[in-house]
Amino acid sequence: MQKKVLSEQALYYGDVAMPKDWDIDRDKLSNDILKHTFSTLSHPTIDFPFSRTWDMLNTYMRDFIGLEYEINLVNKKTWGNIYKPNETTIPLSNIDPVDLRNSPDFTLLYGVKVKDCMVRIHYEDNRRKGRSWDMPLTDNKFIMFPSTNMYYLTNNQKDSLNFVQTITYEYI
Repeated sequence: MQKKVLSEQALYYGDVAMPKDWDIDRDKLSNDILKHTFSTLSHPTIDFPFSRTWDMLNTYMRDFIGLEYEINLVNKKTWGNIYKPNETTIPLSNIDPVDLRNSPDFTLLYGVKVKDCMVRIHYEDNRRKGRSWDMPLTDNKFIMFPSTNMYYLTNNQKDSLNFVQTITYEYI
């Protein structure tokens, strides 16, 4: 008897464990998210600003996933979001169903400054439709999953804003 795995959906998650003295400056990243959010109100096509801090995060993620899981990633798009207290997003998807060829393969969520935030990722398991997986997103943690999965975030606390960095990748 033999077995052949035809497809697999994997979630990657954990700490962004940077080398000593190379910590991610989450204050800088949250400031970039704030500035970008307000600048896109008047100019929606402005790209997220490049910074050394963002590059450190992005390089770490691409190198870690490449070395640990042999998945080579190329950036597609990046942006940051600010979630109000008690806010739950609409269901989110980072693919264009009409143009799957040019859609990203993976979505990365990074907790810049988050408190009591949950991510629900929807998936299908053959006949078992409508499945979901809930994961907490906290400071300096990441969750990466296939971009074909719909997801949403919930800010469960009443006190402060949550800052989340999103990066999409193409698998090469």
